[in-house]
Amino acid sequence: MAEKNLIKMIEKIKEKTNLDLSLGEDLSIALMNIISLEEHFLFSYMKTQDERFLEFLEQTRESRKRLLAKIVVKDNDDYSEKWCISKHLLSIAMRLSEVGTKLLHDGKKKEAEESFKDAFNFYSLFWIINGVGNSNKNKKINPDKFKISQLIKKMLDCCRE
Repeated sequence: MAEKNLIKMIEKIKEKTNLDLSLGEDLSIALMNIISLEEHFLFSYMKTQDERFLEFLEQTRESRKRLLAKIVVKDNDDYSEKWCISKHLLSIAMRLSEVGTKLLHDGKKKEAEESFKDAFNFYSLFWIINGVGNSNKNKKINPDKFKISQLIKKMLDCCRE
């Protein structure tokens, strides 16, 4: 019964937001990698002083801005806040995923799982900020408490085409 209600809720949200989550999920993951690439170009420049890395950084940043505009919901006056927060949430999710992967590789499964959970909660918060699953704007959001991560898990299905 609860699962049927969850599926109905997901369908309502999809209709309301008009968001193609499979496309959005792919784009959000690409954006995570673009943000990491920006960081890499910065550190490569700092290590080498090779000006080409600054040019690459600028080109990559422009692409990230263009692509982020496709996914950040422009529904209110706080768009610039939502934009910046969205970028940082994706960056956090990516870094925590990488930390988790390294911990897993080092045989620290419990710590890796915690890092993965944190990464997914920040990723879920990105979707909440952008209108998925958040019907009450004034409500405090805690992905664990409101089980929003479970909702996001159902909505994001990377195997759908």
